Amino acid sequence: MSNIFVVGYDDSDAARRALDFAVSRAKAQGGEIVVAHVLEWSPYSFLTPTELEERHKRRQQELERAETAILAPVLEKLESSGLKARGAMRYGQIADTICDIAREEKAEQIIVGRHGEGGLARRVFGSVAGTLTQIAPVPCTIVP
Repeated sequence: MSNIFVVGYDDSDAARRALDFAVSRAKAQGGEIVVAHVLEWSPYSFLTPTELEERHKRRQQELERAETAILAPVLEKLESSGLKARGAMRYGQIADTICDIAREEKAEQIIVGRHGEGGLARRVFGSVAGTLTQIAPVPCTIVP
């Protein structure tokens, strides 16, 4: 076993609960945490070359802001607690991208929080946690 835990993280309450769960697992098993932050992005758009260039610049700015505001603080906190941790930030469909990160990292487990969206929205749009349970290449824990 690799003892690498990939945590889907977006700085929400649900993500913080998932991270706390992952921290307890990693400490108990001497494991590592990969904090995965995915900026949702759809590649399906018909844009002019100028619009594509502007979109690329905006993506770079978004990645830099997310790195500074979301990943850096949580990684600093994890490392100061003595845990081995690193970040993985990507653009893409959230569930698919988290699975890609888990494969690349040879993770033992994926851990995500449940946001609790229910009713019609969940049936129409689905949920990241629900999708992960169907497509994850490794066991997936959903933290309530």
